[in-house]
Amino acid sequence: MTVNSDVPAAKVLRDDANYVVVQPSRRKRRMSTLFKPVGWNVQSLVDSVHSGVIQLPDLQRPFVWPKAKIRDLLDSMYRGYPVGEIMFWNVSQEDTSRAISGSTERSGSHQIIDGQQRLTSLYSVFKGQPVRNAEYKEQRMLIAFNPFTEKFEVTNTAIERSADWIPNISAFFDNPFKVKRAFKRRYEDARGEIDEELEELIEDRLGQLDNLRSYEFTVVEIQSHADKKVVADIFVRINSEGVSLKSSDFILTWLSVFWPNGREQLEQFARNSRLTPQRASEIAEAPVRWTPINNYLAVDAGQLVRVLVAVGQNRAKLGDAYNALQAKDRHTGFIDGARQEIELNKLRTALPLVIKEIHWTEFIRCLAVAGFKSRKMITSDMNVLSSYALWILGRTRFGVDLTVLRNLMARWLFMSQLSGRYTGSAETQLQKDLDRLSALESTDSRHFINTLESVINAELSEDFWTLRMPDALISSSAALSPTYQTYLASLNILDADMFMLNNKIQQWMDPALPAEKGSEGHHLNPRKYLQNSLGIMDLKKINQVANFAPTDWSTNIAISDRRPGEYWPALVEERGFAGKSLKDQMFWHALPDRWEHMEYDEFLRKRRTLMAEVTRAGYEKLLAGQSPSAIYETPTAASPFATPEISDLIDTGILAVGDVLSPIDESLRIRAEITESSTALVEGHEFTTLDSAAHHAGADNMSGLDFWQRESADGLTPLSSVVERQKLTR
Repeated sequence: MTVNSDVPAAKVLRDDANYVVVQPSRRKRRMSTLFKPVGWNVQSLVDSVHSGVIQLPDLQRPFVWPKAKIRDLLDSMYRGYPVGEIMFWNVSQEDTSRAISGSTERSGSHQIIDGQQRLTSLYSVFKGQPVRNAEYKEQRMLIAFNPFTEKFEVTNTAIERSADWIPNISAFFDNPFKVKRAFKRRYEDARGEIDEELEELIEDRLGQLDNLRSYEFTVVEIQSHADKKVVADIFVRINSEGVSLKSSDFILTWLSVFWPNGREQLEQFARNSRLTPQRASEIAEAPVRWTPINNYLAVDAGQLVRVLVAVGQNRAKLGDAYNALQAKDRHTGFIDGARQEIELNKLRTALPLVIKEIHWTEFIRCLAVAGFKSRKMITSDMNVLSSYALWILGRTRFGVDLTVLRNLMARWLFMSQLSGRYTGSAETQLQKDLDRLSALESTDSRHFINTLESVINAELSEDFWTLRMPDALISSSAALSPTYQTYLASLNILDADMFMLNNKIQQWMDPALPAEKGSEGHHLNPRKYLQNSLGIMDLKKINQVANFAPTDWSTNIAISDRRPGEYWPALVEERGFAGKSLKDQMFWHALPDRWEHMEYDEFLRKRRTLMAEVTRAGYEKLLAGQSPSAIYETPTAASPFATPEISDLIDTGILAVGDVLSPIDESLRIRAEITESSTALVEGHEFTTLDSAAHHAGADNMSGLDFWQRESADGLTPLSSVVERQKLTR
């Protein structure tokens, strides 16, 4: 049998086949005093959260429950059904109070181990406090109640207009008498006078609603003398039951027990990566000078964990990192406290480096130097995270000069995306890169530089440019193709003009500009021309990335559905391209000689080869340190990562329960179904936003509205076009 980690080593004997635990009676006594069940009613719970007696994690953290689940919780409580236990760890420490009210008069004495989402839901509803969703946007949990049907529902426009509903029960719990009176007055205005029988029914039902304050939870309280190792084990086991957790979730859970301040710093950095300093100042009600907001990546705490363990523990595989933090002997099952402390100290040392302003800011500049202008051009978050870990190691462990490191890491990012280095077995590849640096004989900066240079040169070999890259451009998804997006980055490095325009591509790709009527990828061989004149109906062939060029909407309209042999000479003449300007256009946009008269397959084949040559020219200019994109400005407008909740899309008619969605890129074999809980169900996982569902499907650089299309009997409809028709402003 297996030995439990809380059994003293002196009390364990081993023979050839088994572990034998002696003195079981002592073990039983210890377990019986480890925890005890205590009754807590709802009002006591929410008041204790408000005062800080119960240490509910900061409401600035993402709240993952959909509103429909809160509705179901309240409905079960109203009917007197059991809704599960809550678990606290009774521990009182100085300076650990997280009083949400801002008061620090009372120290926290109960830390939540299980039931955080339920307690956050109750606190939000009974106190009317907002929470933050997965995108760190503030929202209120508006739940409605119908006293006639005794039904709870997520508030929507129809409910708000109906006289049969109390549209926000938070207001009722704040002032029952006022809301009750207003409800009756509104009902009488709409339905007529309330008779005695109806009056009695309303009083009875709203009385039952008010009695939710007295609903009693069974709280399992782990006693204060319990060892942190035991609590951590309980914490992880409870939080992993019935849920498919990522390794980063386990590490974050572990940090919640052993280093809560470290986890809070990760959460704060993640939250602020979505906020401008101005907005962060408004939320904090105090001046915030800097936030990590950028045009490329809004990180979550789990992604930061990946960088943290890479820098601190030299590990890329999060499962291995978590096992190291547990420090559990695989043979005996015992935890090595000394080794555990060593691993934790590695993270304590690494965290200031990971969230340091100068490190993050300078690294983000590397993306701009590499020609990438926005998130849409970054097709893999893992590429950014892995490169950031290497950047930190280069700057701190090896002391590489900042100017040298900026150009080196810009080329590393360029190479990594172009070659798909961190696509597929990303953890394995990053571990090889970390091991390669760990094996160096010294921490001299030259060793770091030479190591990365050798990898870049090996990846971007002659065969890569002439064979592998042209093959990689055989794709029908420009937005998801890392190779095509790197070609566009090269055009930025080369300071190229738009197709048949005298305007710089990088100016039109500026994420601060409105997207509507901006840069468009136009078919050089128009779709209807290919279908109607050449009989090519396969969309994957029509939408080959080698058939796209960046231009503006007016040029798109001018080209219309005409064949290249007709519109190309007309545009050249009308817009005055000749000599060098025409030659530049032909080079930048990889146009073969007499391309307008080529067979379509030949055109695609030759253009892919030329696109690889243009990309190589961009890299060589970057290698020479001549990139014009070295200046990166921090976004000053609202976060570019704002995304609507699925519940909002249902309310506005963009989506409906039961809708089936598929990716715009038809080569991706995955489906999403909109559930009654206002979530997208994808491969057994539920997501509250289309962005997170798209991210699960492999799209790191697209919004969910751009990624998904709705399936119906009438065909496929891109959600972005539905939004445009309904004039929904995101």
